[in-house]
Amino acid sequence: MSQIRTFLTGAATMAAALAAIVTLTGAKLPARHAAFDEITVGRINIVEPDGTKRIVLSNKAQFPGDFQQGKEGARPDRRDVAGMLFINEEGTENGGLIQKGGIGADGKIASGLTLTFDRFRQDQALQLINNDSASHQITGIRINDVPNFTTTSMDDIQRFGDEAGKLPPAQQQAYWDKLAEQGRLSKNRIWLGNTGDKGSALQLKDAKGRVRMMLLVSADGKAEIRMLDEQGKVSKSITPGSND
Repeated sequence: MSQIRTFLTGAATMAAALAAIVTLTGAKLPARHAAFDEITVGRINIVEPDGTKRIVLSNKAQFPGDFQQGKEGARPDRRDVAGMLFINEEGTENGGLIQKGGIGADGKIASGLTLTFDRFRQDQALQLINNDSASHQITGIRINDVPNFTTTSMDDIQRFGDEAGKLPPAQQQAYWDKLAEQGRLSKNRIWLGNTGDKGSALQLKDAKGRVRMMLLVSADGKAEIRMLDEQGKVSKSITPGSND
């Protein structure tokens, strides 16, 4: 029995010494591998060796806020979604896949799924979206012209919203228009998707977000190409059988 105690004491001492060496030298323990047929979790954080989160997969209850340079910020608007966030090397959100779907107490549908790709330290440059509600259904692709983060940061966007909210309603649009003229805001440049009347459309827009060309197919199968001026008026239309 005394030999067993001596062995256990020696093993514990060696383990403690090994842990101290790892702590003091920064040495890494051998990688551990595990295989599962199935796991059930509420949230998974995929991290780098230094702990930087790179991908977060989560249910609704544990879904995170947003990440900016390693810091997590509050996002109350994400409390009703589940999905996955992509995070870059510096710990800044880089896009994600979020989804929800259900029928509320009022009996109305509230469903949606969106896959987004963000510009560096900025907002959505590319979005694949599907939204379904009691009033509309939208499926499409959005390509946005997003300013560089040195021109407009995510903090700037929050500040713009706060400042606009302090203005009288009659002055708010002029405030946003001025920022747009300065190139401080994102602009949608391409939309490809369905229309409210069960048709489909490709919209090509200029740097100010104004539609300048449209390819349309109506619900009854009629095709048309429209070219628009800066005021949004159709300057030319091409349809099958036209002379243009």
